[in-house]
Amino acid sequence: MAEAFPVKPKLRPTSSKLTPTPEAKYWRSFKIPKDIETTPSKSFTFPINSIAFSPVAPHDFVATHSASVSIFSGKTLEPKPTISSFSDTAAAVSFRCDGKLLAAGDLTGTVHVFDAKSRSHLRRLKGHAAAVRSVSYPRAADKLHLFSGGDDSVVKYWDVTTEKCVFNLLGHKDYVRCGDTSPISDEMFVSGSYDHRVRVWDVRVSNASSVMELNHEKPVESVLYLPSGGLIATAGGNFVKIWDVIGGGKLLYSMESHIKTVTALCMGKVARGSGEEAEENRILSVALDGYMKVFDYAKLKITHSMRFPEPLLSVGFSPDCSTRVIGTSKGNLYIGRRKAKVETEEVGGGLQWKIVEDDPGRKVLRPSYFRYFQRGQNLKPSEGDYLIKRRKKVKMAEFDKLLKKFRHREALVAALNRRNPESVVAVMEELVARKKLMKCVSNLDTEELGLLLAFLQKYSTMPRYAGLLTRLANKVVELRAEDIKSSDQLRIYVRNLKRDVEEEIRTQQSLLEIQGIISPMLRIAARR
Repeated sequence: MAEAFPVKPKLRPTSSKLTPTPEAKYWRSFKIPKDIETTPSKSFTFPINSIAFSPVAPHDFVATHSASVSIFSGKTLEPKPTISSFSDTAAAVSFRCDGKLLAAGDLTGTVHVFDAKSRSHLRRLKGHAAAVRSVSYPRAADKLHLFSGGDDSVVKYWDVTTEKCVFNLLGHKDYVRCGDTSPISDEMFVSGSYDHRVRVWDVRVSNASSVMELNHEKPVESVLYLPSGGLIATAGGNFVKIWDVIGGGKLLYSMESHIKTVTALCMGKVARGSGEEAEENRILSVALDGYMKVFDYAKLKITHSMRFPEPLLSVGFSPDCSTRVIGTSKGNLYIGRRKAKVETEEVGGGLQWKIVEDDPGRKVLRPSYFRYFQRGQNLKPSEGDYLIKRRKKVKMAEFDKLLKKFRHREALVAALNRRNPESVVAVMEELVARKKLMKCVSNLDTEELGLLLAFLQKYSTMPRYAGLLTRLANKVVELRAEDIKSSDQLRIYVRNLKRDVEEEIRTQQSLLEIQGIISPMLRIAARR
């Protein structure tokens, strides 16, 4: 018969799951609508290089792929007729602030301007010697100009009506791959290049040179003005960095959350209710590792992460917080939309529209449900909940429990067994306050008396405890003299205690002699 050996069972993962945070629930609520596609994404043949949302409702969005620009409805998410007036691959796209015009750059170095509604070709801005990788309209009120950057290392400021370049903004030494306009000034623009530099431009400066230069230390793939206009986010390598422009270009934070190159950034919002005050801004970043990360730059932490099966190249988020679009290197367009319903309420005699989140597949837990009381400890409280905190149980030592029960002798023995001088002295002081210490000493048996004498021998000469222990040692020797004489072990403890006390006395006498010699010398030195 073969010999058998006991084998430990394999550890199995626990079935309990952590309750997701409210923000994680928010980002997971962006799902592919069932009524637009049965597949998880819209698919094209070529990579999705750029995505842009219209700033006006219903917030249509566009995606560049191959020599085409596809427009999608913001309401139904269905594709509209495609713009195919390009002779080469379209690489960048941007809406004008009123959403009526659309600008796109291609690899021939031309910037094309279209009517967003009729898709008619209005302007061709020619001037770049290489591919145009960045196109941006001013965000505020300027409808006549736009910025562009290309592989010729030049940033251009265009007058769209005359199709002429107003300024050539020179300074980069490698491909200009990204750019963004300031949300507070139509004349300011930021550009990022493969020379690792991020430059801030102001066309009001007479010499048309950059007003600030930042070193990202990696080829810059994407730049983004944050809503305040005083901060800039840059992406390059696997880093996303936050810069303070008003503070002179100071680096505020560097985030290394991706494994591979970060390819695009965009602004997202977390809607926690109705009104702009209830919205919190987030930075969305996508990378070649297939991850989308959500970064809260106010708290400087990652709040959510989502993985996709393909390398990601572009990302867009609608201004009304309803749609999220991600483009991949394989031509797939992942569209996510939050479910919402529109309700009306009467305010001041009139009707006011409001958008309310709706998830019909899940019931709201109420205190009348049994499951309400089984939500688990990881569930975070709601705004209207009252928090009732339990008092933390104080862990008491064994001698504390015995003192609480007035078992004084056992408390003293328990403290001596722990061999912690602070605890033993604390128990002795408590017994002195209760006038029970000498009674406890008189009730100790021979073994327990040995513990006490060993403790006195070890710590009686320490200055911290000497005041109490030396007087206690005298009392113990007087009170238990007969027991000490009858035990060899107890006599050894007393003999060692006497030797240590005599040695301490000699040491103190030597120190006093030294003090007597040094004191006159110190007085003489003080007079001089």
